[in-house]
Amino acid sequence: MEQEHASSVGHVRIAEDVVATIAGMAASEVPGVSSMSGGIGGGIVEMIGKKNLTKGVKVEVGEKEAAIDLNIIVEFGSRIPDVARRVQERVKDAVEGMTGLSIVEVNVHIQGVNFANQDAKDEERVKK
Repeated sequence: MEQEHASSVGHVRIAEDVVATIAGMAASEVPGVSSMSGGIGGGIVEMIGKKNLTKGVKVEVGEKEAAIDLNIIVEFGSRIPDVARRVQERVKDAVEGMTGLSIVEVNVHIQGVNFANQDAKDEERVKK
């Protein structure tokens, strides 16, 4: 479904994929977010060298409002409630600012924790 805005000049339609891309990019920029979690299909796309900006994002767009669900992986050591709140704020601001839609909810689902950064720190300590 697409969001449509009417004006005296014509109509502007915003596709759900556009909203999902904006939300995915905004969420991935939040400190503490390791990656988006999108299941096996997203992993296959990344293996062949293409980054799927809508991975882990589900959007429902109405006439003037939208609801967004995000599936994320957090970095080890991050405070999960703080990361989730920042994701909600950043996504809401980005989508509302770029599309004019009213965001009624941003649901953040934590799908896992990435320990890669912790493993690198542990290896560095062993080398010293």
